[in-house]
Amino acid sequence: MNFSLKNFALILFVGLSSTLIAQNNRKVDTNIFPKAEKNQKQVVIELPHSANDHNKKVEIFVGKDMETDQCNRYTLPGKFAQHDLKGWGYNYYSFESSGNAASTMMVCPDNSKKSQFVHAQGYLLDYNGRMPIVIYVPEGFTVKYKIYQSDAEWYEGMEVKQK
Repeated sequence: MNFSLKNFALILFVGLSSTLIAQNNRKVDTNIFPKAEKNQKQVVIELPHSANDHNKKVEIFVGKDMETDQCNRYTLPGKFAQHDLKGWGYNYYSFESSGNAASTMMVCPDNSKKSQFVHAQGYLLDYNGRMPIVIYVPEGFTVKYKIYQSDAEWYEGMEVKQK
């Protein structure tokens, strides 16, 4: 019985250790990036590497969940900026916004509300599965992203002949 307890303890230790190692197994040590300033947070996006990284793009959206009406369109004014991590050759990004959403001003037939992710215009980046995307955003904001992939086919535009 004592032998089984030791085996159980060993299995538990190995399982917890591997989980901690996996959580800290980053592509690049993000401790080299600046710490988030007051009222900001650092968000890291790790994309999987593939042989088709060159055929992909990533679009980053920063926003927050808000209660909105059912008929107007909402957007979050804001500005992205790219920064160079001096001495490392890496980039990181920041996003600034007042947090006040803008919307169309249509009169809604009913006053029903919905919760939706209201975001700023997306920021398009080259896909790189070997490097993390590090972005600093104000507290209370969320970072979401979409991955776009092109097919392998080439298309050619039609030349217009001048008369």
